Amino acid sequence: MKRFFQLHTDKPFEVIDGELYIYVEYKPSEYSDKTAQAKHIADIVDAFAAVQTQRDFQPFNTILTVSDGKSLLERQLNRYTARNTFDYFIHKDLGKFLRRELDFYIKNDVIFLDDIDEQDDAKTKEYLTKAKVIRKIARKIIAFLAQIEDFQKKLYLKKKFVVETNYCITLDRVPEAMYPEIAANDAQREEWVRLFAIDEITAGDGDLMTAPTLAYSVPLTVEFLKQNPFLVLDTAFFNTEFKERLVDSIDGLDEKLDGLMIHSENSQALRLLQEKYRSAIKCVYIDPPYNTDASKIIYKNGYEHSSWLSLLDSRLALAQKLMSSKSVIELAIDDYEFRYINTLMEQIFGANNAISNIAIFTNPKGRDQGYIAQAHDYTIMYAKDKRFAETNNFVLSPEEMAKKFSKVKEGEAVRELPLKRTGSGKTREERPFMFFPFLYKIDSKKLSVLPKEEYVLLFDPQTKSFNDALLMELKEKYELDGYAFILPISEQGDYFRWRWGYNSCVNGAENGTLFVKKTKSGYTVYQYDVGDDEATPKSMWVGERYDASSKGTNILNDIIPNNPFDYPKSLYTVEDNLQIGSSDEDIVIDFFAGSATTGHAAIDLNRAEKGYRKYILVEMGEYFDSVTKVRIERIIYSEDWKKGKPVSRKGSSHAFKYLRLESYEDALNNIVLTGGNQDLLADAREGYMLSYMLGTEAAGSVSLLNVEMLDKPFNYKMNITRNLESAERTVDLVETFNYLIGLTVKKSHALVSFDADFTTGEYGAVSATLKAGETYKFKTVEGTAPSGEKVLVLWREMTGDVEKDNAALDAYFLSLPNARSFKRVYVNCDNNLLNLRGNGESWQVVLIDDEMKKRMFEDAE
Repeated sequence: MKRFFQLHTDKPFEVIDGELYIYVEYKPSEYSDKTAQAKHIADIVDAFAAVQTQRDFQPFNTILTVSDGKSLLERQLNRYTARNTFDYFIHKDLGKFLRRELDFYIKNDVIFLDDIDEQDDAKTKEYLTKAKVIRKIARKIIAFLAQIEDFQKKLYLKKKFVVETNYCITLDRVPEAMYPEIAANDAQREEWVRLFAIDEITAGDGDLMTAPTLAYSVPLTVEFLKQNPFLVLDTAFFNTEFKERLVDSIDGLDEKLDGLMIHSENSQALRLLQEKYRSAIKCVYIDPPYNTDASKIIYKNGYEHSSWLSLLDSRLALAQKLMSSKSVIELAIDDYEFRYINTLMEQIFGANNAISNIAIFTNPKGRDQGYIAQAHDYTIMYAKDKRFAETNNFVLSPEEMAKKFSKVKEGEAVRELPLKRTGSGKTREERPFMFFPFLYKIDSKKLSVLPKEEYVLLFDPQTKSFNDALLMELKEKYELDGYAFILPISEQGDYFRWRWGYNSCVNGAENGTLFVKKTKSGYTVYQYDVGDDEATPKSMWVGERYDASSKGTNILNDIIPNNPFDYPKSLYTVEDNLQIGSSDEDIVIDFFAGSATTGHAAIDLNRAEKGYRKYILVEMGEYFDSVTKVRIERIIYSEDWKKGKPVSRKGSSHAFKYLRLESYEDALNNIVLTGGNQDLLADAREGYMLSYMLGTEAAGSVSLLNVEMLDKPFNYKMNITRNLESAERTVDLVETFNYLIGLTVKKSHALVSFDADFTTGEYGAVSATLKAGETYKFKTVEGTAPSGEKVLVLWREMTGDVEKDNAALDAYFLSLPNARSFKRVYVNCDNNLLNLRGNGESWQVVLIDDEMKKRMFEDAE
């Protein structure tokens, strides 16, 4: 159902520090779609008019003044609603496009080039003069428009800031020394009540097998926490100092994390992931919008095919760069866009890398499409490089094994397969050496193969002919001696061949793998096929496990009742896709995460296989906090749910990180123009205004990374919009830089602070001795670069006294026990750290300020 901005009825208006705040909600409307937003704007105007006589609101009476048929308030509301509902399409090269269109216009509508032979000289001269004027003016307009569009493209393509980093970690991974703080945290306790219904946990006496259980209490107790090791702690409910200590306690941080969730528009997230995960992803599984009314997700449906393909094109191209040479991509789609997305997949991955189109019977009731009710979807599967692609077979359940292998031989499940070849390549002419008789002694029931000295005479490789006369002589000979002479013959009497070669058949007859069954037509050779718990996936999936209603919608509703998803994928459809595309310890990514079915499937597979698949989920929707993240938290805590409550509370040890990224709109909203250079001469000023103004005057904006502000890296702020409300928030520069350089974090040390005593040496050099205090702040991160080099990232807060700041930096660096073992050291702000390098040492110092700017914009210029 479409949503609209409407007045928040409980608290519609408020004045704070002399500014009027109007609170709105974004939700379905009671009005018809075409007029709904206009009517809600009129409702807001009427509601303010009704209260504007109140003392607090009287200073704002002028916003109701009407000019040109609309009040100032109405105009502002129209701008706000339009700004927050438009889709952004940024042209890759607007200047080139418009210049080409201008040339076409001038040739065809100004000069009339096709009619030039019939024009007199005066008319041609008139047209040319007009064309020159139009071209001169139009090129200036195009230059200005191109400047705006190129600036917007730069903002869109730049790698975005991480504006929030938090962790969800089960208590079994949290040091028990921190339990008293956790037990005393009411916000976390209330979240656990909401998520996990821990207030319903009652005391139990226990027995010989189980310990007594403690009941929920307010406040929580340390013993209760110990008793519930799979409660998922969320660092968002704790202060920064607690989060720093907790993360500091985890050695091999990135290796220990089971998942990564990113709240962001997916193309922005994929760009930020490029350096760290390039060629590292084993399986991409995505369920993008189907571009029909049936797929109700945050991305717009109903695009033209070309626009929808453009949406997918850029994201698939970014995803391809993340895929390893052994990886596959699995894309869910239905008939509406099937042929178009197949063409795009061929273009990006290559036709030679197509693996399969799997039809999945997902909707037994069918979805009415006018002529045929659609009951299936597809998984389109491509390889990054089919030569190296690795996929897995399905593992059969005990029930499936019993159905496939109905016999038992020597304690092993087996099935009986005829040895005669059928299907393609079945005739003896195609494989002549696989044609020969079996000999079955009827009285002793002993099976053997024609002796080799007779076998070699049946076919002459020189003449490529069979000796059927000899064959008949042998048949008569052995039948007279009490043998059944068994040949691979069709019901029509044609000679076929066996599935096995001569030597294999000899061994099979001797070890009992091959045996004989009496049939209406005589005797037939069979093979005992020993039970294998694997099966090659087929291109048609049918069964209740793939029903999107019972295994998708119902499962999600039991975990999160009243969620906004009408058509989530069957959990088992996604599990089977991940089973094919990934193995233990592989990384899977879903950048249309939606209700987090992919994350749920990865966790369930890990539980079943005792595996360590890692997942990356990207989702931009407002339901990230209410559905996407909540589903993962709940499935970690308990593997089964009913009506929003845990059934068994049987969970698993787990940790994931979740990030929120700056959006394109945030980047745009944080642009501040400083004012132009008015001293330029007229021609130079015009060129500046048309082509360079935005890039120059916006250079100090925080969304473009103002390196002058990196002296206070723990207090870098931007205005960030969340849930349609903008607020100043501190950006996580540390995490942002980790992703920009592709750092695999081994250890993220907690922020430390010192004071210092300073001494001046013989040549004026200042040195520092650190001591307890709060003046000099440092944070270090240890890890490895994509090249495998050991890296140290060292952040510090400057005081304004550069000489003392650098002396304190030197002292801190020398205090680190392993500082000289790193190949590269990144440090913010100018420093003299390289002066500490000794003879024979080769470690390098890189300035974060320059590196961060370069990395953030390297694909955006």
